Amino acid sequence: MAINPITSDFVSGAVLTAAQMNRLPRGVLGYATSSTSYTLTTSPVIATGMTLTLALASARFLKITYIEPQAGTPNVAGGFTTTTIKLTSAAGTQLSQGVIQTPSAASIGGSVINSYINIFSASTYTFVGCGATSSVSGAPVFTRSATNLAMLLIEDLGPG
Repeated sequence: MAINPITSDFVSGAVLTAAQMNRLPRGVLGYATSSTSYTLTTSPVIATGMTLTLALASARFLKITYIEPQAGTPNVAGGFTTTTIKLTSAAGTQLSQGVIQTPSAASIGGSVINSYINIFSASTYTFVGCGATSSVSGAPVFTRSATNLAMLLIEDLGPG
């Protein structure tokens, strides 16, 4: 992956160029949150509120982060719950996966955070946060609230 940083210092009186400005990170490009809890299924499904679409004008390094504040597992030994970042839809290309697993037949819960960093070329992209579980025994849920939000965040780290 090529990195195209600004290679000289800025000095008083110098002219700041468009090329230099285009080498700077652009920060947060998209941010989605949800306080609505989501009951998991055994098939990957876009979790409530976890969709962001953005258009890139040029090749950029992006960091995509998906956070579920409280992901529950099924109440079966070895049962697991996954979160994934995918392109386009729940059936799209998987970019990243987070897993929480129970060693016994008791449901557990915890935060799941996964992120993905890569160069994306100029185009329009839809990023989704998905969830799935190995079993619906015990009704595993992504538990959310107004003070415990799920989040999908896209950040521009600079040119690619």
